Amino acid sequence: MSNTMKSMPTAVTSEGTGPTDPATAGAAGHGGQRPTIVWQALSSLLLLAMGAIHLYLVLTGVGGLLGALFVLNAVGALVLTIAIVALRGLPLQVASVLSVLFMAGTLLALVLALTIGLFGIRETLDFHLVRTTLALESVGTIVLLATTVRVFQTGRGTRTQSRGISPVGRADRVGQG
Repeated sequence: MSNTMKSMPTAVTSEGTGPTDPATAGAAGHGGQRPTIVWQALSSLLLLAMGAIHLYLVLTGVGGLLGALFVLNAVGALVLTIAIVALRGLPLQVASVLSVLFMAGTLLALVLALTIGLFGIRETLDFHLVRTTLALESVGTIVLLATTVRVFQTGRGTRTQSRGISPVGRADRVGQG
């Protein structure tokens, strides 16, 4: 009976205070995940807003080649929004990189249309929602870039953390059994 009492506090001490404690590891992992989810949500809202502006412009009279490109932009924004919200791991990393490139490319296209023209289309700042779109896409590019960095940091940290904890966790369980 005294042997059991002596080993019991040791087991509690090693589980309760070490970095391999499942409660601590879960809290650290979950706490690190929350900010990423917030960034993903913000990114998805900005993608949706960009797509919605382009779709609104098509529905209110923009046609021709520009209208077709705006419809493609709205569809692309919707697909990337779903990907940013629904995917995890490597597919999320790919989706976040594609989202940054998509938003930055759309911003670049607008800037080119405002300055030198694009596909024979010249845009002015006075056109409906151009200033709003310029601001939204600028902020969106920055937020998506920050999201992408966060997703890559979280993905790398999760893989490293799980590799580091698993062998130690198994050793603790084997020693206690």
